[in-house]
Amino acid sequence: MNDIRNTLKLFNIRPTKARVLICEILMKEGRPISHGDLQTNDSLKEINRVTLYRALNALVDAGLVHKVLGVDGCWYFCLHETEKPGCPGDHPHFYCLKCGSMECLKEYSLPFIEVPKGYLVEGKQMLVYGVCGKCRHNMD
Repeated sequence: MNDIRNTLKLFNIRPTKARVLICEILMKEGRPISHGDLQTNDSLKEINRVTLYRALNALVDAGLVHKVLGVDGCWYFCLHETEKPGCPGDHPHFYCLKCGSMECLKEYSLPFIEVPKGYLVEGKQMLVYGVCGKCRHNMD
């Protein structure tokens, strides 16, 4: 937990109870988690939805967490690997249509997209969706 508190401080984020707990959950899961799944997590049962929303936004704004919009219309949040600069946001994500899970495809990079002169790119996302290996195995 002290490592998380120190990391938050490095990112100039005050280590509140909600922020520390969110980071612990995201670190443990190691994959993007929806706002709804975080809200129903037992570790966060004392954190109200507004505090959760604000804490997630603070972590995203500081660059410690990235968010991806799923095909279900929900935002998914994933903790950056702070020892690998450039990793966050530079990889696609896979969303399983059967079980609703999402995972980072960190071994792949997003393609370079050239935009018209004068445009400023502030981010990019790629979401691949289908059936994950576990669900596909269960279908057989």
